[in-house]
Amino acid sequence: MAVNSLLRCSIRLQRKRVLTHLAQQRALSGAEAVTALRPFYFAVHPDFFGQYPIEREVNENSLKRLNSYLDHLQKPGSQSVRPMTLTFYVRDTKESSDVQPDFIASGFRSVSFTLHTYDILSTVVNVLKSCSLPTEHMKDLKTSVETSKSPPEGGVPFYRPIRWNKSYYSFTGFKDPEQELQQARRVEPTLILWLRKNESEAMKKSTASLPRREELNRLKNELSRKFDLSDIRWQRSWGVAHRCSQLQSLSRLSQQDPRALRNLRGHTVVFADQSGMNASGHIMLGTMDVHHQWTKLFQQLPSYCSLLQQSDWLKERISLLLGGTQVVHEERLGPIQPITEHYSTLNTFHKSLMSRRLRLHPRSMQDLSMLLENDRTNPSLHEMGYFIIPTTCDPPKLQVYLQSHAPEARQRTQRRNQLQAEEEAAVKLCLQNLSLRSLSKEPSVSSSQMILCCRRLVEHPSPLMQGLHLCVSQFYSVMQDGDLCVPWDWKN
Repeated sequence: MAVNSLLRCSIRLQRKRVLTHLAQQRALSGAEAVTALRPFYFAVHPDFFGQYPIEREVNENSLKRLNSYLDHLQKPGSQSVRPMTLTFYVRDTKESSDVQPDFIASGFRSVSFTLHTYDILSTVVNVLKSCSLPTEHMKDLKTSVETSKSPPEGGVPFYRPIRWNKSYYSFTGFKDPEQELQQARRVEPTLILWLRKNESEAMKKSTASLPRREELNRLKNELSRKFDLSDIRWQRSWGVAHRCSQLQSLSRLSQQDPRALRNLRGHTVVFADQSGMNASGHIMLGTMDVHHQWTKLFQQLPSYCSLLQQSDWLKERISLLLGGTQVVHEERLGPIQPITEHYSTLNTFHKSLMSRRLRLHPRSMQDLSMLLENDRTNPSLHEMGYFIIPTTCDPPKLQVYLQSHAPEARQRTQRRNQLQAEEEAAVKLCLQNLSLRSLSKEPSVSSSQMILCCRRLVEHPSPLMQGLHLCVSQFYSVMQDGDLCVPWDWKN
């Protein structure tokens, strides 16, 4: 009996080892995915699109979404992951498997593809092939990673570039992206020298764009007044001509079928990548959609508005259960969330709270805010004072976390409000002292960076900026409509 028992244990143990080995062969770890995607990161990393702010913004947003997708695949239950369509601008790094005919003069091309895989290996291969990048290195990729090199529990930020040994570039002849960046930074001019070189070009383009800017303001005011819109916005930094064409398209639709736009009253319209309603209740009009698709969306608005009301009701209920903490959705901190997905997230979280009552004083968390995320496992506190809470967070653990971190959250929230007020004052002072037509910033520039930049501009004013549209960014560039982009940490 003892021998038979030992034999059965040995068979089970060997079977377990075989299954584990097979699972390792099929799976790909986060660290290995980073290694496999190196050619992709070097081709799309936003740092190489400094002269093209629009393309850089597209790549930044797409990389964040790809990172979230890969993170989700590492967690249990990844079979429930939803298909995701991504768009990237891909540089010519001499690593493309085929010569692409659609490269534009700037040296990059636009690539769109849909992720619908349920494992990291297939996803990596899909990304590389979609961008026409080599996959030969995947054949020799190891199927396991040493424990000392394994990624942390929170996952690996997949879009983080990995340093290769310099001998790799010497042997292959490929470009070293880090060396390119270092050379670009070394030759970065001072603000005055760059303005002297580019001010005339910016003024010329700005003057040429004046008729389009006037037409843009006219169309925006006309549509806002005609349909009682709260505002008209754009998801991306499209040029003036592009924005005009979008407003003209909406204006033509309003003339052809005025009744179709009646449901827009009181709403904010956002020209975006896809049509629908977002978590903030704004109506998104896909710029690639035709009038028929817009009209269909307008007809569905009553049901979307009903879903928005139910979402607001759930937020109120959650706030009561969590001592006054408000559920918010900050679009600048993540991708745009459709109202249907937002409602589903709120509903799941509310049911979780109702399953186990919490004992929080009704006003103990007053004036604090929280963001709900489906892909997180542990709560955290954002530097801006927002609680970032997983949808499936255990209620008792959530109560302990909120109570223990409430003082720090209040300090960060107060600091955020203070920075926002200081930023508004700094921008106003900068507009007045430099006689600028407009002053804005890109989403990647924080409030503290914007404040520092504006104060330095006021301390070192340049007459070359008078009458120009200025945008604080990470790089120098002259936009197609004459807007000047200057880095927030420009050299004096």
